Amino acid sequence: MRPIRRAIYGLSVGALAALLAGCSIDTLIWGSDEAQVIQTTEKLVSDLASGETSDIVCMDSVADFGAPSDWSGLSAGEPEKFSAGYWADQVALDPQWSINLEGLPEGAMPGTHYPGDVFYRDTDDGLCVVDVSWSTLVAMD
Repeated sequence: MRPIRRAIYGLSVGALAALLAGCSIDTLIWGSDEAQVIQTTEKLVSDLASGETSDIVCMDSVADFGAPSDWSGLSAGEPEKFSAGYWADQVALDPQWSINLEGLPEGAMPGTHYPGDVFYRDTDDGLCVVDVSWSTLVAMD
C-alpha cells in the first residue's frame, strides 16, 4: 500500500472506531477538553445567530454579543488554553480557554466588525463565556 493510501485508511479506521465508541471526530482530533470547547462554541454561535440568548454566559461576563447577523456564517475554530501573554485584556476575567471563530458574517465587507475569539471559564456546571474579542475585516481576497 502506498503511504498516502495507508494514511487515508488509518484515518478512516480511526474515525470509524471513534464514532462506534461514541466519540466525536473533534474528540479524536483535539481531545475531550478541547472538543467540549468546540461543541460549546458551536452551540453559542447557533444560539446567537438565531437571535436566542445563550445559557452558557457567565454571570460576570463582559461580552458584547452584538446582533444575530454578526454570528451568521461563523463556526468554531481551534481551541487553545488561555494565553495571558497574548490576551492581556481578558486576564482579569480568569478564562481557561479561548477559541477563534472561522468564517465571516453574511454580507461582510472591509470595515465590518465581527466576533473573532470567544473566551471561556471552566465552572462546575461546564464552560461559560466571559468575553468575546471582536475583529475588523481589513480586506477581502
